[in-house]
Amino acid sequence: MLKQAWDLQLTDHQRSLLVLAKLNQQAASLTPDQQWRLRYLNAWEAMYESDYARSEKLFQDIIQHSGNPRLADRASSMLLSQYGLTRRYTEAFELADHLATRLPQITDAQVRFSLLLNLSQAMGSAGQIDLAVHYAHMAMAAVPVDGHMCYPVSELVDVLFNGHRLQPNSPELQQALAACPAASEPVYHTDLMLMLADLCAHDGEPREALALLDRLQSSVEANGYVPSKLSALGDRAWALAELGENDAARQAALAVVAQARSGDFGEFLKEPYEVLYRIEKKQGHAAAALDYHEKFAALDKAYLDDIHARALAYEAVQQHVLAQKLDTEKLSEQNTGLLAQQKLDAKTAEANRLYLVLLLMALGFAVVLMLRLKHSQLRFKRLSHLDGLTSIYNRQHFMDEAGRLLHQLERRKGMACLAIIDLDHFKRINDSHGHAMGDEVLCRVVGACKQHLRIVDLFGRLGGEEFGILLVDCSREQGIAIAERMRATIEATAVELDGVVVAVSTSVGLAFTDTDGHDLRNLCTAADAALYGAKRGGRNRVMAGAEDLAAV
Repeated sequence: MLKQAWDLQLTDHQRSLLVLAKLNQQAASLTPDQQWRLRYLNAWEAMYESDYARSEKLFQDIIQHSGNPRLADRASSMLLSQYGLTRRYTEAFELADHLATRLPQITDAQVRFSLLLNLSQAMGSAGQIDLAVHYAHMAMAAVPVDGHMCYPVSELVDVLFNGHRLQPNSPELQQALAACPAASEPVYHTDLMLMLADLCAHDGEPREALALLDRLQSSVEANGYVPSKLSALGDRAWALAELGENDAARQAALAVVAQARSGDFGEFLKEPYEVLYRIEKKQGHAAAALDYHEKFAALDKAYLDDIHARALAYEAVQQHVLAQKLDTEKLSEQNTGLLAQQKLDAKTAEANRLYLVLLLMALGFAVVLMLRLKHSQLRFKRLSHLDGLTSIYNRQHFMDEAGRLLHQLERRKGMACLAIIDLDHFKRINDSHGHAMGDEVLCRVVGACKQHLRIVDLFGRLGGEEFGILLVDCSREQGIAIAERMRATIEATAVELDGVVVAVSTSVGLAFTDTDGHDLRNLCTAADAALYGAKRGGRNRVMAGAEDLAAV
């Protein structure tokens, strides 16, 4: 019965639940080893149902107390996957480092195979796509005799999908679908088909996406996997919105929102809010549209911050050494020979140790000096990129970075908004209250703008009282909303120095890649023209491209 439940978990989940229920009823009559295996099955099921607190407690119990190294390694491998799902990235990468060091000692083919799959998943969550692909290929080469090629090929497809390297006609996706037929691998087959539906929905083929989702609906319900249900609903909402079927799209999007748990974020929840915003805006419901847009913007920021947190956690535990640690099995054989040679040369080495210590001390001193010199060079280089007063990018570095980012966005067909901000009547402030007040005004304006910017956005001082901002992956509506919030914040900012209070306002000109292209010079020209229009139109306003200019 234990083996039957194990085999059915991914092939017939409903039957596996029945077998598991019978096993739990008979738990008291099982041997200690059987009870630990049952505990692993219960932990796996809790993780499948997203009851992560219970599954972690069971996995930790197995690792610490089962006394079965093979089962403990399996539990550690699953816990690594769960840490990634629950966004505990530092713990995930620390555990990944620990498990990678254990690879030479793990002789069980099935456990080693499972660990390679989860290492691939962990590296993918850190944004290390190439390394994740490498682990997936290693897993494909390490499939046990009784294993299935479906799992590593599916992991490879998942890594490519999350890394935005997958297309509907990608050979890896076709290979995975062939390796994971619906009859024998229903959960994996359903997830792969959901990826295909997502790609179609976002690649201009909404009808094809809906047809796939209709075919998959019974499988999604039968599998009972909550993330798959939410993903299917989200893709359906997007495809229906693309076809203009607003009522059905709204219903699907609201279903995702209703089923999401507090604290959830990501593509599966962000896109339904975007769909709801587009529908309400199209139907002229400004208040509802603004509410959904604010929720979408907050989720988008949380999603980008989460990506950044993964990268920082990965760097903190230095996961790049994992690839080197995988070679320790080969190195151990070489070390055996080296140890024998060291014993033979022990007397000679004893005489050389003093010289080696002196040499190492000299080298260490040289390394310290070089590191300090390098640190100083990096510090001066960083300072050379910043404006001395406001500590944001200076004009040259802003233009260089903006050009580089726009080139990347053009290659992946991303959007951006260039904002040029100019303070109104700034010369009058300098002339009336002195340059100290002018400097204080510039610093306060920079602080006000930063409140509305993300980590990925560029902010630079172009000269005098003029600033430039490049909003990355930003639509026209988002760019206008952010610029208007910055303008309002600046207008509400009163600058006080030595008992003198000065009110500040600003004019903003916007240009967008969807109308002006990704060439920085063209964007600057369009944003300058919009800024001039804002000044002409009475100042203290946001002007967005040719449409607003025509109104002026």
